[in-house]
Amino acid sequence: MSILIKPVITEKATADSEMNNRFTFVVSNKANKIQIKDAIESAYGVSVTKVRTMNVRPDRKTRYTKSGMITGKTNAYKKAIVQVAEGETIDLYSNL
Repeated sequence: MSILIKPVITEKATADSEMNNRFTFVVSNKANKIQIKDAIESAYGVSVTKVRTMNVRPDRKTRYTKSGMITGKTNAYKKAIVQVAEGETIDLYSNL
């Protein structure tokens, strides 16, 4: 089971990583905080001090078209915000 799916690279997440040394990742829905901490430490070689998780709900959308009303939704996912020890950093752009 792959715990880390991908890093979140948005303006808010980038500002949080530069100011507060916190990095955001999309993780597996079944993963807990201890598994996330171990996966980050083994993948990036940093020491993690705190892990915050949240379940992001799916967005539901409705469109009115010629053929009628179409409804749909996005996928739900789990997001983890990881606090890294002072003086350490994760280079998210080196693996691209």
